[in-house]
Amino acid sequence: DAKKLVRSPSGLRMVPEHRAARSPFGLDEPPWVPDKECPRCMQCDTKFDFITRKHHCRRCGKCFCDKCCSKKVPLPRMCFVDPVRQCAECALVSQKETEFYDRQLKVLMNGATFFVTLGTSDKSELMVCRLSNNQRYLVLDGDSHYEIEIVQISTVQILTEGFTPGGGNTRAIGMILQYKVPGSEEVTQMKFTAGEDFSCNKKLSAAWLAAMHKATKLLYESRDQ
Repeated sequence: DAKKLVRSPSGLRMVPEHRAARSPFGLDEPPWVPDKECPRCMQCDTKFDFITRKHHCRRCGKCFCDKCCSKKVPLPRMCFVDPVRQCAECALVSQKETEFYDRQLKVLMNGATFFVTLGTSDKSELMVCRLSNNQRYLVLDGDSHYEIEIVQISTVQILTEGFTPGGGNTRAIGMILQYKVPGSEEVTQMKFTAGEDFSCNKKLSAAWLAAMHKATKLLYESRDQ
């Protein structure tokens, strides 16, 4: 998908030429709190003056002094080319998301093998499941072929086995995914189960499911924006 370089008050961004091609995990830039409505730092309440300048967090758009908004952190969900200024709270969230973009997104794109059951069928098919390079489709390949648009996914339930009082020893073994068929309100369900035979790498499948769980959280956040 073609992209273009745009400049906003927050910095340079590399965005798709067409909005429909944007990543389903992306976030829009927030509106900045107007300067006239922000005489003091919204974190420490320090009064702004000629010496104490105000800065806007690129993730939340609120006003802060330099001490409370000094970190420059990558923000790929808004397509910024370079790290951008963020308040301490937003910087922490963005730093946690960096793991998804640096590691888990690659896991999803590389794919993993599952037994896939469609709807209420009692038959399953061995399929390679992966996220498309543009992040907009979940692609399933076996004897059959499916492409599920990420934005059409309504719910994802990760299936686990094993348990402790703290839940520390649980292991992801599959997931149940529900999505809407484009052009209708019909909801289709798919069940993904990690295989027990040697042709299916259980560790890889568990890593893929963990990445999918994180991707689902980002997807929900993008919708709630």
